This record gives sequence, C-alpha cells and structure tokens, in this order.
Amino acid sequence: MKHKWSIILLLLCPVLQVMADDEKLAGTVIGTPLSVNYSTNQQSTTVNTCSDAFDGSLSTFFASWERSYTWAGLDLGEPHVITRVGWSPRNDSQGPKRVLLGVFEGANREDFMDALPLYIIDEQGTIGKMSYADVDCSRGFRYVRYVGPSDARCNVAELEFYGHPGVGDDAHLYQLTNLPTVSIHTLDGEIPYDKEHQIVSQLTVISDDGTSLISEPGTTRERGNASRTFPKKPYRIKFDKKQKMPGAAGKAKKWTLINNYGDKTLMRNLVAFELSRRMGMPYTPYGRAVDVLLNGEYKGCYQLCDQVEVYSNRVDIEEMTPEDISGTALTGGYLIEIDAYAYDETSYFVSNKGNPVTIKSPDEDEIRPEQSQYIKTHFNKMEEQWSTYLDLSTFLRHFLVGELSGNTDTYWSVYMYKHRDNDIIYTGPVWDFDLAFDNDNRTYPIMNLKDYIYRTKGSCAGNMRTFVDNIVVRSASAKAKMKELWGEARQGGLTEENMVAYIDAWEEELQQSQRLNFLRWPILDKKVHQNPVIWRTYTAEVQNVRRFMKERIKWMDSKLGYIYEPSGITIATPDITLPYEVWSVSCQSMGSNLSTLPAGIYVVRQGQATQKVVKTKK
Repeated sequence: MKHKWSIILLLLCPVLQVMADDEKLAGTVIGTPLSVNYSTNQQSTTVNTCSDAFDGSLSTFFASWERSYTWAGLDLGEPHVITRVGWSPRNDSQGPKRVLLGVFEGANREDFMDALPLYIIDEQGTIGKMSYADVDCSRGFRYVRYVGPSDARCNVAELEFYGHPGVGDDAHLYQLTNLPTVSIHTLDGEIPYDKEHQIVSQLTVISDDGTSLISEPGTTRERGNASRTFPKKPYRIKFDKKQKMPGAAGKAKKWTLINNYGDKTLMRNLVAFELSRRMGMPYTPYGRAVDVLLNGEYKGCYQLCDQVEVYSNRVDIEEMTPEDISGTALTGGYLIEIDAYAYDETSYFVSNKGNPVTIKSPDEDEIRPEQSQYIKTHFNKMEEQWSTYLDLSTFLRHFLVGELSGNTDTYWSVYMYKHRDNDIIYTGPVWDFDLAFDNDNRTYPIMNLKDYIYRTKGSCAGNMRTFVDNIVVRSASAKAKMKELWGEARQGGLTEENMVAYIDAWEEELQQSQRLNFLRWPILDKKVHQNPVIWRTYTAEVQNVRRFMKERIKWMDSKLGYIYEPSGITIATPDITLPYEVWSVSCQSMGSNLSTLPAGIYVVRQGQATQKVVKTKK
C-alpha cells in the first residue's frame, strides 16, 4: 500500500507543482486611460482609474469614462498560461449586475488584436467578495485583461489573474458555450458603423470544443438593411485569405453574421435553410449558430452564414470581368436581386413591369454599361416570356419554401442568377426569414389567411405580386409542376416528424447560448421588430415555431390538393392480368399502364390495395 501511494504521488507531482506555481500574478497595470470622477461627473486620470482594480482593496473601484468597450488588465512581462481569474463588483446598488457578461481575454500583442477569450462571467457578482473561475485555455499570454459588459463603464472593484510562466500551446482553447466562438478585434478599437467602410480586423473562430482555431487578418463592416437599425448589429466579415468555417462546404473570404434580433428562437433562418435543402434547391446557404465577441465585448448569439455571392459552393456561375462586354462573354454570369431597397443602391434598374432590381454581380464598382444594359434587357424579356426564360423548377421550389415557412418577405427580396451562354434565369438562394414562422404582426396568425401569404398580407417589391400570380395562380402547367415538386419533397422526407425533430435538435443546441443572449438582450418580455406576441420564454418562442411548422405542412397539403401517405416504397409491378390505376406521388393520374411510363416512383392502386412502386426503366 505504501508503494501504491508513492506511485500516485509521483504521478501527481507535475500537477501539484503547476498548482503550486499558479500564484496570483502581478504586472504593470494597463487599461482604458480615462475614468469618471463621480463627485464632479468629469473625466479623470487620477480618480477611479484602472489601477484601483488591482490595489487589493474591495472598497475602491475602476469606472471608465466611456460606457462600453473599456477594460483593465496587466502586462505580465512574459507569456503566462492563465489557469484562474477572480473579480469583485463595485460596491453600489448596480454593482453586482455590472460584471454580468464581463469577458476576460489574453493576448501577446499590446493592442490585443490577437486576443483570445479566457472566460465570460454568467452570474451577478457579490459585493465585498471575490468570485473565481477556472480557465481552460492552454495558450500562454503576456497581456491579460477584463473587458466590462456593454454600457457598464467597466465598473469593477478588484481583478485577479492566476497562472504560471510559459508560452503554452493551442491544444485547447476557450469557447463561450458549446457553439463556436467568433471573436473580432479591430484596429485601434474602431467599431463598425456603416456598410461601406471596412475596418481592419483580426478575425478569430474557435470551434470543436476548443480544439480548432482560425485566427486571420481581415475586415469587418455592418451589413443588412432593416436589421442595421436594431441595437444588436449585423456584420459582414472578410478574411484576407479564404477560410473554411466549421461545417461549411468550402473556403471563402466573405461571411455574414446575422443578428437575429427580432427572431427570439435564434433559429428561423436555420430552419428555413433546412426547408430549402428538403425542397431540393440547387444551393442552400451555409448557416451555423455562433457566439460573437467584438473587441472583447459580448454581442450575443448570431448565425454565421455564407455571403450570397458569385463563388464556387455558393452561386456557382461565371464571374465576369470588365472586359466581358461583347459576344458570349457578355451573357453572364449575373447575380441579381429583386429588391425593395434597390433605390438605395448604386447599381440597379427598374424593369418594364415596375420591379426594382439590384445588380449584385458584376460588382457596382466594376460593372460596365454594356453589362448593365444586357441584364436589364434580358430580365425584361424574362418577365414578358417567363415560360421560355424562367427556370420554373427553382422558381417554384423557392416559392414553396417561402409559403411553407410563412415568410412575409419572400417577394420583398428575391435572388436570381443567369449563367453565361444560357438564356434561362434561375431563382435562389432563399434568404432572410426573421419574420417567418408566424413572427410578423402584419400577418399573424398566418393560419387564418385563406390564401398564400404573398397574395394576402405579404410584402412584395414593385409589382412582384402580379408576376407571381401569373405563374402559380394562372398557369395550369405551373400549378401541376408545383404539386409534383411538393410531392417529391414530401416523399423525400419533408414531414412533420422530421421538421419537429430538426427544431428540437436546435433548441437543445442553443440552450447555453440563448441564455447568454437574453442576458445581453433582455427582450423576451418585449415586442421588438414585428413580433406579434410576447411569449416570454425561450421555450415558448420555439414552441410557436414547432406548432406553426406542423400546422403549415398540413395546410400546404390541402392548398395543393396533395394527399400525403407515409413512404412505403417497394420495387414491384402490379398483376397485369387485373386492372389497376397509376398515380404520381403528387396525386396526378398517370393512366393504367405502368409499362408506358418513364422510370420513377408511382402509386399503384389495384382493387383495395395501394402500394408505392419504383419503376427502374421504361
């Protein structure tokens, strides 16, 4: 037994040595220089400074002059692996709340451009007492700091850092939650303020439980239209070199951070993207829920998505150059957007039928007059002769995703594209579903509407309502095709059970992140954007989407005259000595002779028996 304990002690010696070395660290105090003197309400460099956060007294405190993006920290002189942090709030009535969502960071650049998160405080502090948290980050840092939460003046009484000397490694880094962490640091702390100016940034993504790191230079700017008016801002990030985001199909420079401010489920776009995949759209944007930090300040739960652009694994068409102004080269590719906000853009036109169209590619700073005129002329031709120049399959699949999700804005913004040397204009990808799934007071409750949402209370750019009517209402062949596409999707797995399971999975995945998000943005009991109902809890918000999804699938079946039967596909042929009837999976009568039909899946009714059969060849 004595030898056993000796062996255990020997094995524990390195660990015990590290623990013994992990004493409270000292260094040169650094931080936001300007503080506030509450006695005079004036700026100060001598009262309530960042040094007060390291003086060992819980009765003094740091209070910065600026209300956000302020911090206090230490220059340790050399890299240290941080294993523990401590904090205590300022002793006043608001003090305990003012440390909630404070973030600890470590860096090896004095300007903190290369900073990585160490810990986020997710509980209120206790006045007169130090709180502590272990840090699970294996990299060593020379500079460490605490960044106060938004609008809190970094009010903190005392800060402590513990660790041991060493450069460490990147074997395990810290994520705020189970979701990937996206951390943005901008040059000189400049905050993105519009859609034009790209702020020099270091863009960091930590994923796979802290074992995967991307940290590369790039730029950051705001993005979006209506979403830019929210206090929780949306961003576009652009890496200097192509990067592959966690779970994405391929590499790219440009990525979007969707803010989901009015979508309190934080998943509506992700659910809609799944509908797009199940409806068979050629390209569905990548989307992943993430936690976002900007210059060390926690911003909330976002969706990291593709930038809709001409690119492989995105809108995969030919990318034009300014020299492509004649012949076949002039014919494409083009990415356009029927866009209610087109009038605010530089490169746009209004079609002969009154629909505003933004030209997304070629870029506005490179497009030539010949190219602008070509796509305008071709779009006008498509509007006049849609049966010849519009790809009906992608248009109808896009339409079905919009109606199934109850998207108010389906025809407020519609992406379309055209390949080179191809006269057809295609529709897609789907985009922007914050108001979908019964989240718009102008259309709620959608299930009370007697017709498609775009025909009743939906928002349409220009005269898009008439354009869509001509296809899905007035064209018998288009309606038959739409029913066929719907049937294929239903038989291919677009079911209540599958969609509810998908929503359930995201609800579980988002639990940690949604908690932090609604601490940062306490709006669950408030109406924001177009919210029709205050559901008050995250669980109730998600239940509303779950309920709508189940009801809407049934409504679409009824609207399209489709009878869903659970798939029971067999490779078989009917008894040809007895009469039988053949139907398509979308309930179109196909006659009474299977042998004359092309290969595919059919419903065969013979007497009282009904079965699905796969016909492998004609």
